[in-house]
Formats: sequence, C-alpha cells, structure tokens
Amino acid sequence: MLEKIKETADFIRNIIQDTPDFAIVLGSGLGALKNEVQALHTLDYKNIPNFPQTTVAGHGGSLIYGMLEGKKVLMMSGRFHYYEGYSMETVTFPFRVFCLLEIKNLIVSNASGGVNKNFSVADVMIIKDHINMMPEHPLRGKNISELGPRFVDMSEAYSHGMIETAEKIARENNIKVHQGVYVALQGPTFETPAEYGMIRAIGGDAVGMSTVPEVIVARHQGMNVFGISIITDLGGPDIAFSVSHEEVLHAADKAMPNVITIVKGVVKNH
Repeated sequence: MLEKIKETADFIRNIIQDTPDFAIVLGSGLGALKNEVQALHTLDYKNIPNFPQTTVAGHGGSLIYGMLEGKKVLMMSGRFHYYEGYSMETVTFPFRVFCLLEIKNLIVSNASGGVNKNFSVADVMIIKDHINMMPEHPLRGKNISELGPRFVDMSEAYSHGMIETAEKIARENNIKVHQGVYVALQGPTFETPAEYGMIRAIGGDAVGMSTVPEVIVARHQGMNVFGISIITDLGGPDIAFSVSHEEVLHAADKAMPNVITIVKGVVKNH
C-alpha cells in the first residue's frame, strides 16, 4: 500500500510542482466551490495511478489544483464512500497521498441529516466533533509508521483555531451557523425516524455517510482539519418526512453561497 501511495503522490507532485497549503473535499452537491478556484491543473481520477473512481451523482471525479484566496489548494471534486463497496483503505487513499504531498491543512464538507431540533433545512453546521459508527475503522490493521502512530489522539479532531475563524467570518457576513457533532453511519439508506432519534440520543446533531474516516486518517498524519456540513433534511421519531438524493442536492445548492464564504475565509486566514 505504501508503494502505491508513493507512486500516486509522485505522479501528482510531478504535475503540480508545488506543495499545496490546503486539501479541500467537496461533498454532495458542493461542487460549485470549485468555480471559486483559479485552476492551474485538473487531473481526472481515471488518469491518476491507483486512484479510485466516484460512482455517486453530485460527486465529480477530478483533482483540481489552483489558487484560492492567495493560497495553493488541491481540491477533491468527488469523494469515495464505504457504501459504494470500497474498503476503508480505498476510501481514505487520497488522504494518505495528501500526507506524502506534505499538505498540512484539510477542509472537509458534506451534506447531512439534521436531528437537532434547532436546525432547519439549508442551515450550515460547523463540525466541532464526531462520533464514528462506521462498521470498519480506517486504521484497523498493521500500522504504517511512516504515516503516523499506532494510537491517535483525537481530543481535537477539528481545529479549534479554524472553528474560531469560521465563526468570525460567519458573524461578519451575517451567516447563521451552528456548531455540532457529526455522526457517521455506513449508508446508503437514509435513516429511519427511530435511527434519527438514536443519533439525537447519543449526542449527535447531524448524521451522514462520509467524512469521519477521512478525518481519522488526516489526524493520524497530523493534519489540521476543518469540517462543515449543510443540513439537507431533518429527521427524528417525531419527524417522518421523506427524503431523496435530489432533495439533498437542492438543499445543498441553496446553502452553497454561505459555505463558499466561510471556506474562503478559513483558507485566507490559515
């Protein structure tokens, strides 16, 4: 695996000829953020050695390298999910590559279901912590000591400094934001009302099918992480609204300008 990671990192490095300041992951329906980047190179996943391929509508399939707010960024337009049938090793492969590219900062975004009664559809939630309920752990198996330690401190999975910056940017731009706990489940089914209720009962504010494996691997490698969720639907034992992937993408589009403003502010100030 380490040889594959090195091969992929060398391929990307030879093209971009630089060390990005940030890696950014675009979640469901968040692809418009890539239009904010002054692109210098676009690499289709299918042309990158060892890279997986996206299979989900609303997710692109390319790495975009360019400038955003005066910083060098490498943006993943399209991520990989455990529910697609990929192993955790494959899901988190790009983040191993980021480590060998010496990228220190990671921004992850996603669409998620809200269980906090104070949330509304198209609200923005800054992730302050997470609960991992995925059935497989991305660090299970033999540890690769070149990438990180066997046991990983997760007391600050999400950078307090970046969270403070995001809150400041939101206040300055009159953007309503929440802070909350993101819970990761396997998917691909949306949760039942009872499952939404379980998420609320264990301390979650929002639930989704991604992000947490990526963050665990990033922290294993010592990266600083900022996470942001768009609340695209609501659920709980007292709420039984139907939800579809199309509705998720529609809600994400509605919240997109606020997400772009916050992410650009975090990039500019870190």
